[in-house]
Amino acid sequence: MATNVVMPQLGESVVEGTVGKWFKKIGDKIEQYEPIMEVITDKVTTEIPSPAAGTLLQIVVPEGTTVKAGTVLAVIGAPGEQVAAVPAAAPVHATSTTSASAAPALAPAAPVKHNGGTAAPVRLTPVVARMISENKITDAELATIKGTGEGGRISKKDIETFVARRGTVPVELPAWEQPGTGELFRPTEEVFGKPAVPPPSAPPPSSTVEGRTEIVPLSPMRKAIAEHMVRSKAVAPHVSSVHEADMSRVMAYQKTHEAEFAKQGVKLTYTAFFVQAAVAALKAWPIVNASYTDQGIAMKRDINIGIAVALADGLIVPVIKHADDKSLLGIARAVNDLATRAREKRLTPDEVQGGTFTITNYGIFGSLFGMPVINQPQSAILGVGTIQKRAVVINDAIAIRPMIYLSITIDHRLLDGAIGDQFMQKLKRFLEEYPIE
Repeated sequence: MATNVVMPQLGESVVEGTVGKWFKKIGDKIEQYEPIMEVITDKVTTEIPSPAAGTLLQIVVPEGTTVKAGTVLAVIGAPGEQVAAVPAAAPVHATSTTSASAAPALAPAAPVKHNGGTAAPVRLTPVVARMISENKITDAELATIKGTGEGGRISKKDIETFVARRGTVPVELPAWEQPGTGELFRPTEEVFGKPAVPPPSAPPPSSTVEGRTEIVPLSPMRKAIAEHMVRSKAVAPHVSSVHEADMSRVMAYQKTHEAEFAKQGVKLTYTAFFVQAAVAALKAWPIVNASYTDQGIAMKRDINIGIAVALADGLIVPVIKHADDKSLLGIARAVNDLATRAREKRLTPDEVQGGTFTITNYGIFGSLFGMPVINQPQSAILGVGTIQKRAVVINDAIAIRPMIYLSITIDHRLLDGAIGDQFMQKLKRFLEEYPIE
């Protein structure tokens, strides 16, 4: 019996998506839960797993088309199976907006027999579906897993627990934190070699050429970035300042404890320390965690740290939620997880929303410092430069220390330079006196 592949609803109010790329063509075989396509919103690009095994019989919606959630995109069935033609869906405008509030994308319901009974539909997130495929979990095994997620849904933790009990947990950690190779923040090239970023993809076939100028269509992500940056500069008067910090104690701590963290399956890199330092400074100066509104100052109770990640074709800011509740291990684990799924295009809209403060690291490309643009509606953004050994004066003596320039850009409607500088002094002390009990 043929199975329809439908456009998933990527969140409660995210009602449409764009077919970015089909990984299979008509006539190709596909396994259940194997990625079949990618869906693009103005926030994330997500791989969608196949709801069934079989042969791709029909592609209804071509690449680059934006349609509403629930629209039939393709049909999977047995080779040579005759299926009724599915009428092409009317595309919606690519400029339609999606909501900032979202829940994890769900794969179409897959029938699984529970305890030998009748088949019941199981809805899986792309992350869970991929784990099921990678660990070769059969339907019979899946039926034995009790979901602990919302509504009894099988969660990532449920799969990890099952695989660990089965004794076949594949542990694959990103080498560093560079998006595209597993990293979010990568330490300086002095320590780890030259940073690398995936080259931009080739121009799409729809490119046009005028004289010696080639016009390449904008991707949904690039359009969203352009709109967001223009709006930020238009509404918020930006003011920046630069500070310098000695990273000696952080680097010593990282070197001493990286093996200990590795035993727990976590890569300890400098990102976690920057997040910890930002949390400490935000606790000391909660006004920096607030937002300016026409109605008044919106004080945020949660500290959610966004981390700007450079991708080959744009920029994305996954968010570490409730960073103030996490230990260094918890933060590092969250960074590893976000890095892996950013690389594999498996972030959900909810994971790039709700940030209250953003960190961006341009130092991976050798930049000493920069003046980043505020990620609206936040009131400040921290810029991290490259770590570089420099001669500094300590107690009237010249010493060589690994130094870093840290910049902050603030929304001058809400924050003044004095607050921004005191915030940075707190952050600087946290790094230079690490660990602070």
